[in-house]
Amino acid sequence: MLMVVLMLPFFFLAMYEKDGMPAEKIAGNLIKTMFLKDRVRPYRTNNFYAAIEREIKEQEELDIEQRQHKAKRSRKRR
Repeated sequence: MLMVVLMLPFFFLAMYEKDGMPAEKIAGNLIKTMFLKDRVRPYRTNNFYAAIEREIKEQEELDIEQRQHKAKRSRKRR
């Protein structure tokens, strides 16, 4: 009887599976999320379109600066 009681947890670990994950991985994930990692996870998105808009705006600013620089150089030559 003692042997059955001692082997029962190991049998559970070998046979239990939820969502395709064995019990060891589930226990490891629980330990990580409850004790090792931060409780609050900041949610940040990387908006691809905002990045493109920033790039276009920077390019337009560079173009304006280059035109102004060329205009100053052409005035000095006169």
